[in-house]
Amino acid sequence: MPIGPLASRMLQEEARALMTRLDRIKPFALLEAMVPAAGLFPNAQTAIERTMLEGRRELRRLIRGFLSWLERSKSGATAEQAQRRLSILRLRFHAVLNEFDMFSDVITQRSEQDNGTWLSGLDIVAADALTLSGRFYELPPIVCYLQRGPGAAIRRARTRLPGGRSNPAAIIKVPRERMVGSGIASSLIHEAGHQAAALLNLVPSLRAVLQGLQRDSDPNRDLWAIWERWISEIVADFWSVARVGITSTLGLIGVVSLPRAFVFRTDLNDPHPTPWLRVKLSAAIGQALYPHPQWARIAALWEELYPRQGLDPERLALFQRLEAHMPTFVALLASHRPASLGGRTLAKALEISERTPTELARLFSAWSQAPAGMYRARPTLVFAVLGQARADGRLSPEDESVLIGKLLTFWALKTVLATSYDCALMSASLRQSGPAVRQPQSHSLTIH
Repeated sequence: MPIGPLASRMLQEEARALMTRLDRIKPFALLEAMVPAAGLFPNAQTAIERTMLEGRRELRRLIRGFLSWLERSKSGATAEQAQRRLSILRLRFHAVLNEFDMFSDVITQRSEQDNGTWLSGLDIVAADALTLSGRFYELPPIVCYLQRGPGAAIRRARTRLPGGRSNPAAIIKVPRERMVGSGIASSLIHEAGHQAAALLNLVPSLRAVLQGLQRDSDPNRDLWAIWERWISEIVADFWSVARVGITSTLGLIGVVSLPRAFVFRTDLNDPHPTPWLRVKLSAAIGQALYPHPQWARIAALWEELYPRQGLDPERLALFQRLEAHMPTFVALLASHRPASLGGRTLAKALEISERTPTELARLFSAWSQAPAGMYRARPTLVFAVLGQARADGRLSPEDESVLIGKLLTFWALKTVLATSYDCALMSASLRQSGPAVRQPQSHSLTIH
């Protein structure tokens, strides 16, 4: 039965109502109030706005297409067919709204006093954690935000969004309870490590090597299989230890210090290593990259906090084998040469030579006498130095919190002023070039 007048009018008005609600979704630059120092990196802001603009344009096209189809099909389509099309259109509308809400939740925090500016500072720390001296990949836009819970998480750049489009920026969730101390670097840089691993294709590269070691003749083939299952999280931990040293391991202890049942829980299908083993592995990575007695002390402290006595014999035997195998496994990680690094080992690409415990302690002494040097250093190096000072008992948690708050604010302010200065120079250059220089057209960034 052809669609009736009432059904046709109702469905048409529903589609037009979607269009009116769509028109109320404005660019974040017109919605969110924040101090300039709390703003996103310009490339992140532009990438997010462009993605949302594409979503709105797609929806307008779909709504207009539905209205056009409805007008043409009055004598042939049924009400059921029209309703089915509208239902699909509404689902698409909700998918775009989900993307908007996701970014809105992230950006709205930038209006919080102190936290907004500190988040901008964390964007800079994350970008530094991803920056390698070789041009191995294009650095993606990065945005950090706070969330409840002890752990961090990342929605990597170039992964699929709820609406089906590619995520324009790396969105890193950091635990609110870690604001603000050196432990936040452990969580933040671990998540940055996940993004780096994806950009460098590290996990598939390492999996291929680990699978090759699972031969019938190798007595440790079952251990290589376990490391392979956990490799995605281990690579991120490796990246974090390489960047901030013992700061990473101490921060990890803060995250996984849970009731004993959780710390010793073993699920070989979980990509996260057993927490007890994960801390031991973090110390083993530190010992391989930065040999020093402190790693044995940290491992012994962890054993004191969570003694393995009382474990069932099967699990105890597995833990002993995995712990004994850690140096061999970590050596494989450090010497891995993925094609994406052009022949460099993973350890060499991460430039670990300047971050030994002795050098970090020396820098803390130098910066205590001349603090200006700290403000000129790379943010990840600063976190490595401060975390080392905490581990050595030379920096109190109270002083650390105040200092890191000031540093995050400084990095955010420095970046926004540098960006403003660069923009002013570009504008002046264009003005001085005279009429021969044409201003770029703005149609492609039309705001709807």
